[in-house]
Amino acid sequence: MKSTLQSRLTSSLFVLPYLLCFAAFLLFPILYGFYISLHHFELLSVTHQFVGFEHYLKIFTPGTYLNSIFFDGLWATAQFVLYSVPLLIIVGLGLALLVNRLPGKFRGLFRTFYFMPYAISASVMAVIWLMIFDTNAGFLNSLLGKMNIPPVPWLTDQPWAWVSLVSTTLWWTIGFNMIIFINALNQVPDDYYEAASIDGANAWHKFARITLPSIRPVMLFVMVTSTIASFNIYAQPFLLTRGGPGDSTKVLLINVLDQAFIRKEMGSASAMAILMAILIMIVSVVQYRLTYARKEDA
Repeated sequence: MKSTLQSRLTSSLFVLPYLLCFAAFLLFPILYGFYISLHHFELLSVTHQFVGFEHYLKIFTPGTYLNSIFFDGLWATAQFVLYSVPLLIIVGLGLALLVNRLPGKFRGLFRTFYFMPYAISASVMAVIWLMIFDTNAGFLNSLLGKMNIPPVPWLTDQPWAWVSLVSTTLWWTIGFNMIIFINALNQVPDDYYEAASIDGANAWHKFARITLPSIRPVMLFVMVTSTIASFNIYAQPFLLTRGGPGDSTKVLLINVLDQAFIRKEMGSASAMAILMAILIMIVSVVQYRLTYARKEDA
């Protein structure tokens, strides 16, 4: 009995650092953010009036300012998620398959080459792509001019603004998904492919019947993490398009931060952020359920 108690105590001590970090950097901010959302919490004010769920009601009341900026930002965010997440999965898996087919001495080189952009900061990313997409003196339009093609408003008109943001995101983050997929592909036993070759399976059959089912859990992980990251998009539209043209790329997180630090209304900004977090959790659960429902049906 004493030995069992000591064992549990030892195990708890190993978990304790994680629990402390979880409480300090995740649980407390969430609870405090919810507390702020129930108040008129202005940064420059000493007292904060309790208003209950007033901010949440205003968000869902048509015609109010909070309703406008929340749902306009949510629509812009949803568009980016729909455009980017499928490409982040498909291109990431495609690169992983291509890199895995390279000879050993080139495999590490190309993995490093594709992963390098992921390691740079948002500001560096923005400087690089502003030099490429600038309407007047950007690399792409200079190249098009040499071919007598009119300049393209990459950052100042739609749909080019979305094309630019999605392309930038792919270049910047695809290395992470590629590495995850490479690790998953390396875990698939070679015996499966050898048996399929003996049975006369072609490359497509091997991919559809062996590769995809074997990496399904990793596919779900990449899909969920890519969706969460895309919902939290901020740096690309803020640094490249400033939310334009108009407000078409002014995503929800930009509106939340504007409400908090420009209008100094932390209460309503926290309410928007809480609703955004709940929405992300719902989308993640739906993705999980749909993925494993298809697995059970198969």
